[in-house]
Amino acid sequence: MLSKCCLAVVAVVLSVRGHPARAMVCMDKSMALNEVADTISAQKGCESAMKVFRDCELTASGDVELGAAVEKKCEADFKSRLNAAQTQAYKREMRVCDGKYRNKSGTMYLSFTAFCRAEVAQRYSQRALRAAGQKAR
Repeated sequence: MLSKCCLAVVAVVLSVRGHPARAMVCMDKSMALNEVADTISAQKGCESAMKVFRDCELTASGDVELGAAVEKKCEADFKSRLNAAQTQAYKREMRVCDGKYRNKSGTMYLSFTAFCRAEVAQRYSQRALRAAGQKAR
């Protein structure tokens, strides 16, 4: 009986204890998810941020955080310059991505949605940079 109690206590302690961040191999380094997101944010531009995202993809729910970092990086190139109609078009394209896999289950579909959204932001960035006569970074 005592051994069952000890096992129960050990199980509770192990389940309550904080779990360390899971590491992944990305860019030939072992990094936690937040480190990869920080690496994406630190990139010079949208194109290089998207490259890191593709190189470090998990094809799971962790890609949501990475994709959001890419969106933010890419939006810096165009979001403040969009007029009302363009802003609505951008939001509509993002909603299409959000709805595309809405009725699917599994974390890979969260990844697919994150990539769809990042690719929309990337396209808008490319157009804005082209219109401004700049090369995509």
